[in-house]
Amino acid sequence: MSSVAVIDYGMGNLHSIAKALQVVAPETDVHVVSDAVSILAADRVVFPGVGAIRDCMQALESTGLTAVIKDAAKSKPFLGICLGMQALLTHHEENNGTDALNILPGQVVRFAESLTDNDGNMLKIPHMGWNRVHFNAHPLWANIPQDSRFYFVHSYYAKPDALLMVSATTQYPDDFACALAQDNVFAVQFHPEKSQAVGLQLLKNFLHWNGQA
Repeated sequence: MSSVAVIDYGMGNLHSIAKALQVVAPETDVHVVSDAVSILAADRVVFPGVGAIRDCMQALESTGLTAVIKDAAKSKPFLGICLGMQALLTHHEENNGTDALNILPGQVVRFAESLTDNDGNMLKIPHMGWNRVHFNAHPLWANIPQDSRFYFVHSYYAKPDALLMVSATTQYPDDFACALAQDNVFAVQFHPEKSQAVGLQLLKNFLHWNGQA
């Protein structure tokens, strides 16, 4: 039986993610875990997160999971979600600047203030709600219609060093990277567990992904 570890470091919508994974693949052994042995023994790893990056990094350090996540991201299909995506980059602007895991080289920056849409209407920060996702070819987008809507809640977004790492973009109002892919690591800014059918399809694709593009 295939297994997936949902990393529990005290921050994240863990049980919603776990339940969604179990729904799309009932034959999969899904565990919410916080110990290195269970994480590294799983066939696949999911790294969710919500909240502030400083708290996230402090929690990872205090639980001894920083090195574990870096090891897992080198060796097996790995999915970062929301803050879990942002933590994979090099540096985050929040909290006067916080060093992150540096698994995906790049920065995380805040949306500019006073953003407006094409009609001049003010756009709220955080970016919250449904928005279209335009993606490039990758196994995790299988059976998902182009420009499908996914659910977002965030004030910061990723700016990877390499454009080749960008697997999908969303407009708010300009294009920003909402999904990154590098080798066996895939990361999304939106919440697939809150994104109805297309989000569940992405999770299903992840659970059948062998870690290759």
